Amino acid sequence: MKALPDDRSLTETGLAPLGEGRVLLIACGALAHEILALKRLNGWAHLDLRCLPANLHLWPDRIPPAVEAAVAEHRADYDKIFVVYADCGTGGQLFDTCKRLGVEMVEGPHCYSFFEGNAAFAVKAEDEFRAFYLTDFLVRQFDAFVWRPMGLDRHPELRDMYFGNYTTLIYQAQTNDPALDAKAEDCAKRLGLVYLRRFTGYGDLAPALARQIP
Repeated sequence: MKALPDDRSLTETGLAPLGEGRVLLIACGALAHEILALKRLNGWAHLDLRCLPANLHLWPDRIPPAVEAAVAEHRADYDKIFVVYADCGTGGQLFDTCKRLGVEMVEGPHCYSFFEGNAAFAVKAEDEFRAFYLTDFLVRQFDAFVWRPMGLDRHPELRDMYFGNYTTLIYQAQTNDPALDAKAEDCAKRLGLVYLRRFTGYGDLAPALARQIP
């Protein structure tokens, strides 16, 4: 499956028509592959997916208003809306927005935490405060979301300024894909970091979606 374009949204509709018994997932585009995989795996035909551009993460303050606009656009068509974002650098603003709108969201500070499992990530965090994390999506989109936005394609000498305090790149693998593993290891080499791969699967995302019953 091709990576989700980062400059537009994606709408993925289930098998049944809109209306009674349907739940809309308003999600970060970086989670599209994982959500669609879980839908197929579990036969969750009552879940529809509306993804916002993954590159909103470059401007976290834009996430809450984008989510609010999507909720307003689709609320009348669904019995329930669930926001598939964690806090994602919004400083609690997304939580406040969702609370005001009366919609639920994924628990946790960011996707690295809920993919690991929020409880497990909290335990590891003290020992991994010098780790830089990648998910399947970020391995695929490393140049678009890390290398180029940081200017490392034009000024590689900035690498040590940005990453000098990191020691390890931890690839949180959602799938067992040798090609992604090799690419993640190459990302670590490019950043001058020790490489560690840890299979997390879908972590807390799977049970969060399983609970979305209208």
